[in-house]
Order: sequence, then C-alpha cells, then structure tokens
Amino acid sequence: MEFDSVDKILDFAIKKEQEAADFYAKLAGNMEHEHMKGIFLSFAAEERGHKAKLIAVKGGKRMLSSEKKVQDLKIGDSLVDVEAKDDLSYQEALIVAMKAEKAAFKLYNDLATATDDANLKSLFLDLAQEEAKHKLRFEIEYDDRILTEN
Repeated sequence: MEFDSVDKILDFAIKKEQEAADFYAKLAGNMEHEHMKGIFLSFAAEERGHKAKLIAVKGGKRMLSSEKKVQDLKIGDSLVDVEAKDDLSYQEALIVAMKAEKAAFKLYNDLATATDDANLKSLFLDLAQEEAKHKLRFEIEYDDRILTEN
C-alpha cells in the first residue's frame, strides 16, 4: 500500500476506524449475551475515539504518545479463521474480534513504517498499542469464558 500524502494516509486510517466501529456495532446487535453485547458496544465507541484522534491530527492537532507496550497472549494467533456472519456464536465472535484487532495492530505498525513524519509515526504506534490492548481484552475473555469451560 502506497500513499502519496499524509492526508491520504490519515483518510485511509479514518476509514478503517469507521469500518471497525461499524463491525463492532453489528456484532453487538447480533449478540444474545448482554455482557458481550456491552463489550462490543464499548469497542465500537473506542474505535470511534480512534477515528476522532485521527481527524484531530488531520486538522492540525498534535497528539501525545504512549511508550507502554501491551502484552500479547497470542491466543488468537492459533485459532481457525471464522467468517463474520450474522449468527456467530459467542466463541466465534471472540475469534473474529481477536483477528480483527490483530489486523488493525499490523495496519498501524505498517502505517508507522510508511511515514517519515515523526508525529504521525508516533500516532500510528500509539494506535497500534490501543489495538493490541483490544486484542488482549478479547484474549482474556476467550481464556476466561471459552478455554476454562473446555
């Protein structure tokens, strides 16, 4: 993926965050477990927050960076891919979410590598860590609710 301007990189990232927010809102609407519905709605809100950060940066605002790395349990890495359909089981929804967060983490790391702008690089690395946090939360949920039941 090649971008010929910072605005195009930001537009792409903004679009991806909106897609993620829509994805989690749709998953929430399909969940029977109230607990999981709430978690997915929370993630949709966080993705909208990421989008707002990117829009602010595009508008000229600078963001502070976070240096803290997030642990990766790697549970999602070894799971079989699941298609994001309307009637996902609880386990399938968690798998889809873990895979989506892993892809978002990789995207932001790739975008950070693709830019020479130090502020933008810092923003993308921060967003990558946010996505890693999301993946970790889904992995913990999977470990607590799925792996311990089997």
